[in-house]
Amino acid sequence: MVTRRTTLAGLAALPLAGSLTTAFGTLPALAQEKPMADTLATSEGDVTIQPVSHASLVLSWGDKAMYVDPVGGEGLYEGLPAPTSILITHGHGDHFDAPTLEAIAGSAPILTTKEVFDKLPESLKGQAKAISNGESGELDGVPVKAIAAHNTTADRMQYHPVGVGNGYVLSLGDKQVYVAGDTEPTEDMLALTDIAVAFLPMNLPYTMTADQAVEAINTFKPAVVYPYHFRDMDLSPLETGLDEGIELRLRDWYAAGGQG
Repeated sequence: MVTRRTTLAGLAALPLAGSLTTAFGTLPALAQEKPMADTLATSEGDVTIQPVSHASLVLSWGDKAMYVDPVGGEGLYEGLPAPTSILITHGHGDHFDAPTLEAIAGSAPILTTKEVFDKLPESLKGQAKAISNGESGELDGVPVKAIAAHNTTADRMQYHPVGVGNGYVLSLGDKQVYVAGDTEPTEDMLALTDIAVAFLPMNLPYTMTADQAVEAINTFKPAVVYPYHFRDMDLSPLETGLDEGIELRLRDWYAAGGQG
């Protein structure tokens, strides 16, 4: 049976700088809360895992603060350490927002896709680098591998075509963290091994169903899985369908009550 840890209370208060409207919906306006942080022990110190909202999160490790898909305005990140690096999975507005980046990036290096690199303001391109599916590199001293992130169902391919978006595997000491971006289960995902923490998206028609997620999780077997990017989707199949020993962490990525 799945190990289930649900945290929807005990949240730290934090003001939001307003709503973000995208082709995929409106992210919460004036959110007052976000989920409490978790930790991941590694051979080189703990990683603090801070879900922020929808598909945005911050991983803090020693003196590093790695921002993943930061959107929503500068105010959303008040009280968090300033970014020392930034990862962007693809160019949709709920993952990439140039004004937010201009407000918070400072001199932090940015690793992203060619699609996003081409959309970056000129003021940020000098600190940015593009990486393609299957390539490896480093971001602020952290080894990173780009994992294919795309749709696989025929009538969804227009949302995330092959070769455009990235997921990322980050090596943090002796642990690996996988942030999937927007994707259905791909061959790259299903071939992953030794993943300590995985962030997987669920919502239709853009990414995967909860049943697809269960099948993928039981195939590559991360130790801990966070559903994210799920809006108002029913996640109950994950509560009953995951293999023994996989920990499910349900967090309120929409803490203000908005569903996106």
